[in-house]
Amino acid sequence: MEKIIVAGFGGQGVLSLGQLIAYCAMYQNKAVTWLPAYGPEMRGGTANCSVVVDDKEVASPIIATPDTLIAMNKPSLDKFLPKVRKGGLVIINSSLISDKVDNPDLKVVYVDANDAAHKIGNDKAANIVALGAYLKHSGLFTKDAMADTIAKVFESKSKFIPSNLAALNAGFEY
Repeated sequence: MEKIIVAGFGGQGVLSLGQLIAYCAMYQNKAVTWLPAYGPEMRGGTANCSVVVDDKEVASPIIATPDTLIAMNKPSLDKFLPKVRKGGLVIINSSLISDKVDNPDLKVVYVDANDAAHKIGNDKAANIVALGAYLKHSGLFTKDAMADTIAKVFESKSKFIPSNLAALNAGFEY
């Protein structure tokens, strides 16, 4: 079982990142739950989602102790970091978070997600860069499985597929 919290502010693609993990899980015949939580603001408010992936039916979408935290901004890091289980993985968007996590019980990966997305020409793809880094360090799914998922999800908006795949690859390099 893998329990993931993705958190940031509205407009960062936090919920979309979680959905991509959930879709990939479904395409891999895994059991999955995706539970969004966000403030009333459209952009700039807080947003997070919980994703639970397992080989058997998931009993609850509620996560008290995540295995992984993907923090896209500092308030999200501050809120959810204390909840990550010992030995857990923390992906930090170092474009917006300058803090360093001093906890030897956690595997911490700093990803300059906004800068990497800007370099590939898609400033809105920082979430996909973070997703690529998550895949590399978690091993939950292969990069190819997620690339296939991105192609399926964006099938009706095919012009977005190349830049999202480039973002996925950029994140996988971290």
